[in-house]
Amino acid sequence: MVDAPFRDLFQTLDIRGEDAAGCAELLSSPPSEHVKEALATLNGRLGTFPSEAIPTGPSGVHECSESDWIDALLRFAPTVADYHRRLGISPTVSSATLADVGLQLRINRRVHGKFGLDTWNWLTLHMAGNLFRLGRLQFHLIRAAGADDGATEPPSWVLGVHIPEGGSLSPALVDASFAEARSFFARHFPDKRVALATCDSWMLDPYLMDRLPASNIASFARRFTVERCTDAPTDAVYFTFRQRGLENLHALPRDTSLQRTVLERIDDGGTWQLGHGYLRL
Repeated sequence: MVDAPFRDLFQTLDIRGEDAAGCAELLSSPPSEHVKEALATLNGRLGTFPSEAIPTGPSGVHECSESDWIDALLRFAPTVADYHRRLGISPTVSSATLADVGLQLRINRRVHGKFGLDTWNWLTLHMAGNLFRLGRLQFHLIRAAGADDGATEPPSWVLGVHIPEGGSLSPALVDASFAEARSFFARHFPDKRVALATCDSWMLDPYLMDRLPASNIASFARRFTVERCTDAPTDAVYFTFRQRGLENLHALPRDTSLQRTVLERIDDGGTWQLGHGYLRL
């Protein structure tokens, strides 16, 4: 059972079971110097609309371990929730957004079989206060490529679209998510007018649309104009099977048409790609 001091926090972050025990252990001790360093970095990014996550390599806070980042994310989450409240964002949207912490902890346990968070840097986007889950999708408000804060004209803005794990990508759910995004950002960020949404995903690889044309994934992908593709050999395997790398693919299940499509392309010597696309809102 989670200790009372952490119960509300873990409910907001959707942290459960063994992951709750691991997080409670971290929070039961005062933050280390590395955790304080990570917290300072998160605080410096809050409200600045970063387009990139904090890098995992040797850059700035490179001495902070994965455990330090978990600790810092947990401690910083109430600050982000308060920032959401000051923007007038509903508790429902705030909790749905921050619940990705618990989801990523559960995914890490499935991938590695233990408590941890190898996607901690992805969650630094949520902690900057410009990424929100609205229905089925997540939307990341960022300056358009090439926008200059010092320019005479106001900078242009775009929404980066992300597809969290779980649930259907039915056209009705996706339509509802985009409709909510249009009203949400117009209401809470009226000075940041958005005309385009972008998506960089293996789901936008044209190969997938060709092989599974009647699927919800293909329906989602067809919403976007794909400008280019770049190689991403492991993404389809990771997001379909939650396996890092391309080893022992023969042991993976081929129960669904998506699983078979992902593996058969690799079997045939092909390489999965990221499709980089956009749509007009």
